[in-house]
Amino acid sequence: MKFIIAPDSFKGNLTAQDAARAIQRGLGKVFPDADYTLVPMADGGEGTVQTLVDATDGQLIEATVLNSLEVPVKATYGILGDGKTAVIEMAAASGLQWVNTETMNPLITTTYGTGQLIKDALDHDVRRFIIGLGGSATNDGGVGMAEALGVRFLDHQNQPLARGGADLINLQSIDMTNLDPRLAGSEILLAADVTNPLIGDNGASAVFGPQKGATPAMVAQLDEALKNYAHILEMQLQIKIANVAGAGAAGGLGAGFLAFTPAQIRSGIDLVIDAVDLANKAQGADYAFVGEGSIDFQTQFGKAPMGATKVVKKVAPEAKVIGLAGFVGQGSEALYDLGMDAIFSIVPGAVPLESALAESVKNLERTAENIARLIK
Repeated sequence: MKFIIAPDSFKGNLTAQDAARAIQRGLGKVFPDADYTLVPMADGGEGTVQTLVDATDGQLIEATVLNSLEVPVKATYGILGDGKTAVIEMAAASGLQWVNTETMNPLITTTYGTGQLIKDALDHDVRRFIIGLGGSATNDGGVGMAEALGVRFLDHQNQPLARGGADLINLQSIDMTNLDPRLAGSEILLAADVTNPLIGDNGASAVFGPQKGATPAMVAQLDEALKNYAHILEMQLQIKIANVAGAGAAGGLGAGFLAFTPAQIRSGIDLVIDAVDLANKAQGADYAFVGEGSIDFQTQFGKAPMGATKVVKKVAPEAKVIGLAGFVGQGSEALYDLGMDAIFSIVPGAVPLESALAESVKNLERTAENIARLIK
């Protein structure tokens, strides 16, 4: 009997690898001689680096970079087991974890550190990148990232702009003379499930700015700055970026990648599925276990459990796919029509959140064992 164990992380509690091992231990109490294949999953958001490093026997690399407030910090990215692919979460350098309610300010936060991580990976001879765009504290259109890679952004006096989103209103010219030439021969895949354009009512500033501390006045200021940025890109470099779907991801970092690198936007879960080779590993499976902290109606929209379910059903149509979650929410029954065969909460009853988190490994093992007994 072949089991595929492909959970996402249980956010803030268990890595995907830890969850997979707990499920295997539970199943193994009933089926000690079964064939188990552990395939930790992610959807391009938080935890993607650790998941892909675990799944491919890769390594974590630490680099000193400037965070979103230009403070030197240690940030980590991964090089996968192939030795050729780097996976970077932009939040590691430029994310919300580096700010708080008093310091968050998208007028000045920068993606410069994300560019430094890319440069460090290039120095490690990496030429293929998977970039997670979630969790940003920035609204600078990716100019900080591009600056770290050699692009110069100049005002009408030919002086460099201040970092951050606000000073883009003063952008007059862009000098790409010193853009790192290694980028031209690189493959850059952006894990982003948002389709927002750079500017306008559905753009980076209006939709995501308030989450980063922007007041209504700041949203208007940032949107005008990005409009000027888009105008200069179009007039000087013939790059039309303002209304491209996904350009508004991570405060416009999507736009910066599309403008200055050979980047392509892909679904985060699709990138992970390809990287961990799930389709090949799932062939011949009898049962597959997927899951994450919460499974509900939203799971069908780009989340790892649904992505894994679809792949398993495609390559092993007779396999039964079982979802495990700490919380099973409203509308989860919609997933049955999309390929998931059963969904179980691992929590044994009404318990405080702290207890549920503390006992999550035990609860995963117990639930997997009980399901295995039913299968047997």
